[in-house]
Amino acid sequence: MRTERESSRMKNTRDILVAAVVLASLGLSSAFAQAPVRITLDQAIDMALKHNHTLQAARTTIQQNQAAEITANLRPNPTFFTDWEYLPISKLPGESVPAYLQGSTEGDLGLSYMIERGKKRQRRLQAARDTTAVTRSQVFDNERGVAFQVGSLFINAQLAESTLELAKRDLKSFQQTVDISEVRFKDGGMSENDYLKMKLQLVQFETDVQQASVNRVQALSDLRQQLGYESVPADFDVAGDFEYRPLAFRLEELQAKALQNRPDLRATVLGVTAANSQYALAKANGKQDPTVSANYSHVNSISAVTWSFSIPLAIFDRNQGNIAQTRIAIRQAEEQQKATAGQVMTDVKDAYEGMEESAQVAQLYRVTYLDVAQKSRDISEYAYRRGAIALLDFLDAERTYRATQLAYRQAVAAHLAAVEQLRQAVGSRSLQ
Repeated sequence: MRTERESSRMKNTRDILVAAVVLASLGLSSAFAQAPVRITLDQAIDMALKHNHTLQAARTTIQQNQAAEITANLRPNPTFFTDWEYLPISKLPGESVPAYLQGSTEGDLGLSYMIERGKKRQRRLQAARDTTAVTRSQVFDNERGVAFQVGSLFINAQLAESTLELAKRDLKSFQQTVDISEVRFKDGGMSENDYLKMKLQLVQFETDVQQASVNRVQALSDLRQQLGYESVPADFDVAGDFEYRPLAFRLEELQAKALQNRPDLRATVLGVTAANSQYALAKANGKQDPTVSANYSHVNSISAVTWSFSIPLAIFDRNQGNIAQTRIAIRQAEEQQKATAGQVMTDVKDAYEGMEESAQVAQLYRVTYLDVAQKSRDISEYAYRRGAIALLDFLDAERTYRATQLAYRQAVAAHLAAVEQLRQAVGSRSLQ
C-alpha cells in the first residue's frame, strides 16, 4: 500500500511533467509561428499572377471589352414623339375651352424605328469579340513578362543570399586566422606590422558582410513589389537550389514550341482576324438604313393615321474612306504577324545561345577553378600559419579565393537568368 506522502509526491511529479509538456508545446508553436515564410520560384510566380497589381489592372481591359460587346450587340432604340398644337393663350370669345380643344387644335402621337441593313449588329458584335480576343492574348503576354520579372528578381535574391553566406563564412574563417596571428604576435612569432596588416584586412570582410546584407534586403524588397506587396509578410524569404545544373535542349524544338505558345504572336494572328472584322463592319456601315414611322393625328375633330418611310440616298457618302482604311489595316496586321513570328524565332535563338554560353562559364568554374582556388587558399593558409610564406602571399591567395567564389555565384545566377530568358522567349515554363 502506498503511503499518503508517496501518492502526493507522484501527483506533484505528474503535474510538473504535464506543465513541462504544455510549456514545450507552447514554445514549439511560438517558434513555428515566428518562422519566416519561405517561397519557391514556382510559388512566387503563382503569387505574382494572382496578386500583381499592374497585372490585375491589365486584366480589367478584358472586362471592359466584354462590356463593349454588350453595347455592340444592342439594337437601335425606337423614337417616340408627340405634339399638341394651337393651344389658346388668351380667353376664348363665345366658346368653351373643351369645345375649342376638341374642334380647333391638333394633336399627334408617333413612333419611328430605324432598320439596320447589312447585318450591322452582327458585324459590330463580331468585331467587338475579336477585339476582346486580341486583348486577352495581350494580357497573357503581360503575364509572361511578369513571370520573367519575378524569375529574374527571385534569382537576384538567391544570389544575394548566397553572397551573404559566403561573406559570413569568409569572415569567420579570416577571424580565426587573425586570432591565430594575434597569438603568434604575442609569442614573438610575428612582427607587429604584419599583425596590424592582418587585422586591417578584417575590415574588408566585415564590409562585405554588411554590403551583402543590404543587397539581400533590397533584392527581397524588389521581389515583394512584383508579388503584390501585401501578399507576403515583410520577413519572407526565398527557398530553392541555387546551383548550376546542365540542361540539354534542341533549338528547333524550342522555336517550334514558341510559335505555338507565344501569346504576343497569338495576339497578332487574332489581330488579322480583328482587322477583317473591322473591314466587314465598314462595308456593312456603307449600307443605308431606312426609317419607318407611324403617326396618329387628331385635327379639327377628325382622327387620322399616317405612316412614312425614309432612307438616305447613297449618292456621295457610302463610307468609302473607312472601307479603304480598314482594307489597308488588314495588310498592316498581316505584316505585324510576320514581323512578330520572326521576332519569336530571334528571341528563342538569342536566349538559347545566351543559356549555352552561361552554362559553359558556370561549368568551367564548377569543374576546375573552384577546386583550384580552394586548394591554393588552403595551402597558403597552412603555410602562412607555420611561417612558410609571407603575409602578402597569403592575402593574395585569400583575395583570389573570394573573387573566384563570388564569380562562380554570379555565373550560376547568370545561367539561371538565361534559363528564365529562354522560358520567356518560348512562352512556357516547361522547356521539355
